[in-house]
Amino acid sequence: MCGTTDQNPNPATPNKTPSANGNGTTRSSVSPDTVLNLEQGDPTMFEPYWKKMGDKGTMVISGSQWMSYVSDFTNICFFMEPEFEGAVRRLHRTVGNAVVDGRHIVVGTGSTQLYQAALYALTSPGGAEPISVVSAAPYYSSYPDETDYLRSGLYRWAGDAYAFDKKGHGDYIEVVNTPNNPDGTNRKAVVKYRPDDQVQGKLIHDLAYYWPQYTAITAPLDEDIMYFTFSKSTGHAGSRIGWAIVKDKEIAKKMAKFVELSTLGVSKVSQHRAAKLMGVICDGYQNCKAKNPELFFEHCQNLMAQRWERLREVVERSEIFSLPKYPKEYCIFSGEFNEPHPAFAWLKCKEDIDLEKFIRGCIKVQGRTGRKFGSDQKYLRLSMLSKDEVFDQFLERLSTIKAISNGY
Repeated sequence: MCGTTDQNPNPATPNKTPSANGNGTTRSSVSPDTVLNLEQGDPTMFEPYWKKMGDKGTMVISGSQWMSYVSDFTNICFFMEPEFEGAVRRLHRTVGNAVVDGRHIVVGTGSTQLYQAALYALTSPGGAEPISVVSAAPYYSSYPDETDYLRSGLYRWAGDAYAFDKKGHGDYIEVVNTPNNPDGTNRKAVVKYRPDDQVQGKLIHDLAYYWPQYTAITAPLDEDIMYFTFSKSTGHAGSRIGWAIVKDKEIAKKMAKFVELSTLGVSKVSQHRAAKLMGVICDGYQNCKAKNPELFFEHCQNLMAQRWERLREVVERSEIFSLPKYPKEYCIFSGEFNEPHPAFAWLKCKEDIDLEKFIRGCIKVQGRTGRKFGSDQKYLRLSMLSKDEVFDQFLERLSTIKAISNGY
């Protein structure tokens, strides 16, 4: 059976669903005929928090502000606003998730551009053959396309790091995504620890989700190249801002050069908006000496925990699906042992079916197939970051699936 509502254990009356924030019920504005797009990690769940902040996050920009390409010609990133750099360093010191002292900051138009900039910096001026780029499966689904999109002679996508043969392919770059998108696990380099003195490996750390609302902050990371994104840290995906923390000055220069050549810098309006909102978050912690559930990371962590609890209840009742289980770890930010609550659910079907096709056809929910992550079709990635009414509707629809018949 597919999509039957008989003996539905959770949701209630039509067009009415349990609130995703746990505060009772709210009438849904989502039509039952609407296809729910949970394929992309669009962080709209953060909107209510920032609405509640009101004028604290408001900026007024005059027509004469930030008209020049240049911010500071003495900086490696001449287009990076000093206020933005200061806000980035302050945010990481507040959270404790990355070492910033003595490190170089490179701003980019989202983490996508910074990924390309890091590949360019680590491979130029190039050699006889493109350098292989790998990541451990299941890897972020955009890595293959982003790596090969420009058809660069400097580097090429070489697939799963677990299957990569250093001796057969030579020098390589391994992308370590932790916590990992799609499955939420904490990752370390895979290829690096295979003994082979003749092969040189370089690492890029994608830390888009290394924030307290998603995972325990176990230590301030201090890797050669680490990049973060405004989209997943605060939810402001539309601002298209990311930043890299880089140890080596020459690598940072090359990364900044890539950004300069591809977009001639990064929007100053976006940089100042990001600085403003990072400041709002940091001011909250600076001015509050006791634990406060209304502070940004505590609020978002509680919301993610509630969503994951409700999803697990639905999945456990289904007897068809399963989700990864994550161990609790001590978080230096909260001072507590926390369980991860990833931005995506890595749903597995106990039957060997095309889960993306099944879920889309059965309950009109669009996820992203495991095949795009170098995994199996019985896995499906689903965003946990949608608006409340979309998430509520998703749980209600998922709870209707009782069995899988032949032909789905």
